[in-house]
Amino acid sequence: MKSVTVFCGTGTGNDPQFEAQAYLLGKTLALEGITLVYGGAQIGLMGATASGALDHRGKVTGIIPAFLLEVEIAHPGLSELIVVETMHQRKTRMNELSEGVITLPGGFGTMEEFFEMLTWAQLGLHRKPVGILNINGFYDELLIMIRTMVQKGFLKEIYLELLLVSDSIPDLLDMMVHYQPPALGKRITPDKV
Repeated sequence: MKSVTVFCGTGTGNDPQFEAQAYLLGKTLALEGITLVYGGAQIGLMGATASGALDHRGKVTGIIPAFLLEVEIAHPGLSELIVVETMHQRKTRMNELSEGVITLPGGFGTMEEFFEMLTWAQLGLHRKPVGILNINGFYDELLIMIRTMVQKGFLKEIYLELLLVSDSIPDLLDMMVHYQPPALGKRITPDKV
């Protein structure tokens, strides 16, 4: 795996482990020679992840919509900063530049980005691994809700195989490197959209 998109919050949350693990993820990606692709900000977990990579000579590509340049404060030390017009263009570009997705703690924006990438996998628009780094159980309730979607008949059980979850960075990266997409049968493919 040569590049990974990381989705995470512009805040740091109220658990010091969130920021510490975000920094460690950036560091780990750098040491593994994996390019970090992320939202371009220097604040919150986004900034911590980028700094972790940059402090260890990693390559970091930030992608940020022009209207967020001042709000999210673009990271000044990036290898590359790509400015786009819309949030959708941001996600599309992040998808184009990466071979997998990792989601850290965050709010509405992080959830929206994560679920869009997971939905694209479900629809067959990409076959990349989508992972959650479940720091201190942050995503436990969300994972219960996803299982509820299966139990209530809104999600096929095989779709659970699209999602990789671990509380360990090395374990999650190993799962992503060895990921084999499930056989989902008939799906939408890019040439049919």
